[in-house]
Amino acid sequence: MEKIMSNFSKFMKSNKIQKQNVMHPVTKSLTDENGEPLLWEIKPLTTKDNEAIRDACTIEVPVKGKPNMFRPKVDMNKYQSKLMCSAIVFPDLNNAELQNSYGVMTPEDLLKEMVDDPAEYTDLMVFVQNISGFKTLQEEVDEAKN
Repeated sequence: MEKIMSNFSKFMKSNKIQKQNVMHPVTKSLTDENGEPLLWEIKPLTTKDNEAIRDACTIEVPVKGKPNMFRPKVDMNKYQSKLMCSAIVFPDLNNAELQNSYGVMTPEDLLKEMVDDPAEYTDLMVFVQNISGFKTLQEEVDEAKN
């Protein structure tokens, strides 16, 4: 018990490793003067971030055949869009001037306009999930096999 208590201080927040933001080329359609894709700053999301986003995207839907009974359902498109927008630090997707230049009024709509290639949009989703610690289904299958 004494050894356990001596390690207790290692659990303090000051000893916690902080994840760093990452620069990532999100789309080939936005480039610098040399034709290189612009780098976007993306932060890893926390458990608290993820829960808040998931809660904001959850609705109650009626259970078929059971009057007055409901179950939670996550709108996955909305969830993924909000997840990506929350992770993007730069460019600022809440910037009114940037939104106006694309004719949209929300960060989610702006992201879909800026990254309008479905493959790049999906790649961004996977990137955000990876730096935030999510594992893909294939990674989980591979781990289960070992």
